[in-house]
Amino acid sequence: SCDASQLCNCSSMGLDFIPLGLTAKITVLNLAQNRIKHVRSQDLQQAVNLRALLLQSNQISSIDEDSFQSLAKLELLDLSNNSLAHLSPVWFGHLFSLQHLHLQGNSYRDLGESSPFSSLRNLSSLHLGNAQFSVIRQGNFEGIELLHKLWIDGSNLSQYEQGSLKSIKKINHMIINIRSINVFSEIVRDILHSVAWLEVRRIAFSISAEMQVLRIMSLSFAKKISFRQTLLTDTTVPEIASILEDMPKLVELELIDCRLLGTGQWEMQIQAKQSQTLRVLTIEKLSIEEFYLFTDLQAVESLLSLFTRVTVQNTKVFLVPCRISQNLLSLEYLDLSANLLGDQSLEHSACQGAWPSLQTLNLSQNSLSDLEMTSKSLSHLKNLIVLDISQNNF
Repeated sequence: SCDASQLCNCSSMGLDFIPLGLTAKITVLNLAQNRIKHVRSQDLQQAVNLRALLLQSNQISSIDEDSFQSLAKLELLDLSNNSLAHLSPVWFGHLFSLQHLHLQGNSYRDLGESSPFSSLRNLSSLHLGNAQFSVIRQGNFEGIELLHKLWIDGSNLSQYEQGSLKSIKKINHMIINIRSINVFSEIVRDILHSVAWLEVRRIAFSISAEMQVLRIMSLSFAKKISFRQTLLTDTTVPEIASILEDMPKLVELELIDCRLLGTGQWEMQIQAKQSQTLRVLTIEKLSIEEFYLFTDLQAVESLLSLFTRVTVQNTKVFLVPCRISQNLLSLEYLDLSANLLGDQSLEHSACQGAWPSLQTLNLSQNSLSDLEMTSKSLSHLKNLIVLDISQNNF
């Protein structure tokens, strides 16, 4: 099952153990989706040139301490979705070249008393956590200074010791899947200056009182914030907006697969002081149950003049109020694909004075049917270079 470049694919073969006779020739070994329960000392001893070892989706519950000892060239190790009840620092002690480590979806409750990762000087991405994972302790990340990506599945994370993530000086992209707002705010306190892109998943921002705990976020140096599968309400949106507009370096905000309970009745004028840095807004698949009752967003008009890129995709948009369009003075890129815009509503959305700086407009997968009317509605956009009106009803 090995090809010319010594990539050996033994996935989904019903194997109960790691095959015998592995040699120094092999560079990639894929043993994913088998029934392996145990990794033994001698199993990988000869595979000294292994670069990638894929063991995800097996039933591994035990690994001999010196199983990976001879894998000094290993760059990727995937142990995700197994049955490991604890992690041993000894496993990783000789993996000096390791860059990518996947440990998510096992059954360990914590990372141990110290750091399992202290010898992994070249680590670039780390993915950990599971449904049982409940504690992060101080010292758990000792030895890691720089990560390109840190992904923590912490849906039941209930205890976080202050300072645990502080030892990591820089994280380009941190993804955290979390339910507890209190634990989330403690984590944010430790990563204020280290994380460039913070992605928050599966959290509910539903009660106004909880938002006070998140005030700490406004001190974050993050350049990009993403909310994925997050719940928002009419009472919490203004609070979040006011936190985000205080963030000194925030350039990009993303909402993907989120739910909004409400109709956009936001008391925003009160605390609205426009973010001086935010330029890019992306909204994809935002579910608004009562979207037909949604307001004209008059409250946020004045906050829009500095945006340069806006994407609102697959969100049942049937109209952009003319005054909103006229306030998007700096907008160069607008993607309204996979929505419900028709000929009349486009005429209103692209009214005289709308989107004066626009260069790229994507209206694909809407309900436009009159080509002449479409061109008439858009003819005043003097800077337009790219127009996508494919997959409509012409």
